[in-house]
Amino acid sequence: MNEKNVTEQNETQKLREFQVGDLAVYPAHGVGRIESIESKVVGGEKHDFYIMKVLENDMVIMIPTSNVESVGLRDIISQKEIPEIYKVITEKKDSPIDNQTWNRRYREYMDKIKTGSLYEVAEVFRDLFLLKMSKDLSFGERKLYDTAQILLVKELSTAKNTDEETILSEIESLFAA
Repeated sequence: MNEKNVTEQNETQKLREFQVGDLAVYPAHGVGRIESIESKVVGGEKHDFYIMKVLENDMVIMIPTSNVESVGLRDIISQKEIPEIYKVITEKKDSPIDNQTWNRRYREYMDKIKTGSLYEVAEVFRDLFLLKMSKDLSFGERKLYDTAQILLVKELSTAKNTDEETILSEIESLFAA
């Protein structure tokens, strides 16, 4: 890594500071609120942690403040990104997804969800929604579909400051068009 990249990375990390009460997205778990910032001694060294409570299920996650970038903790998407997410959902996909085995699809989709990118989650939701229209999903695919839907709807409803039912209706209407 050259000096410029190190400087950019340090500047980026400075930008990733969250305050108590901030909403953030933790990959594969979704939107949560920073409940507190605590210091703990781990392995003889003092570390600061964000204590985040996931809104969907009240799970509490401790995230080292120094690892924010590497774990993928990020801000909720902005209002102006919402049409881009809807565009991903409505894109026609040509890839021969039906020719893949379900377990290969499952791994691919799981990897996308783990990135924490709402764009990737939207792709998984779209692909599984369309697959569901033509055949029954396997148990694993059904779980992935539900996970993608929860992550997508929760973040979009938070970003738009509206209820989840409205967002779900909007998303489903995109497929009717």
